[in-house]
Amino acid sequence: MPHLIRTTTGATRTDLGPGLGIPGYAHPLVAPEEWDALTRPGVPLHWVVLNVNEGPGTRPDPHCEDAAGRLHTTGARVLGHLDLAQGARGLAELFSEAHRYLDWYRVDGFLLDRCPAERAALPEVRRAITRLRSLLDPGHVVLGHGTHPYPGYAEIADQLVTFRGPWSDYRWSQVAEWTADHPPERFCHLVHGVPRGHLDEALRIARWQGAATIWFTDRTARGGHADPWKAMPGYWDEIVSRIGRGVSE
Repeated sequence: MPHLIRTTTGATRTDLGPGLGIPGYAHPLVAPEEWDALTRPGVPLHWVVLNVNEGPGTRPDPHCEDAAGRLHTTGARVLGHLDLAQGARGLAELFSEAHRYLDWYRVDGFLLDRCPAERAALPEVRRAITRLRSLLDPGHVVLGHGTHPYPGYAEIADQLVTFRGPWSDYRWSQVAEWTADHPPERFCHLVHGVPRGHLDEALRIARWQGAATIWFTDRTARGGHADPWKAMPGYWDEIVSRIGRGVSE
């Protein structure tokens, strides 16, 4: 059995149901089916990340503009990908990218990928988010730690990615006790290499650990080189039907 800690009885709850957070498909020209699938009726989509070229790119991309526009038409939330590089990137460069995302693709917020998790980095991340919030109205900010950070990060963002990695680690993972003080919609789990036969188990783990936004895929990071997030899982319709109302064929 996975070593799990259930969320504390009486912790704050809301009515937001479970949904999908897509960490970033390949370019729409490379993965047209993936982007089209997100606009079908019944997809329980919390957000999808737009990563044009390790960020917004140097000029507007018409294919990405079209993909973002179609998602906005369905009411889906589109997030721009900003790489914090564990705190190594300068704020000026970061905000230049944020402006391009907003001007070209009208994003609804940002995923701050490779976000530091330690307490010492919290003030700098807080300053960055404060400036980003001034550009958004109100916007949605997700911190892509990939692990449980210092608890103070939960006070400055809308959501935290508290797990990002392979199924072999996720099935035995533990949740930090402080997460029980927050509702499930504050947390995201992104897991690759989940076999079809273990999909229900993975969904149970997310529910027990109190994460409302998830992305499970059977794609793997073979040899550490492939990006498992760039294509949809082989069980796309199955995972959508388990979480939402199903996808129309």
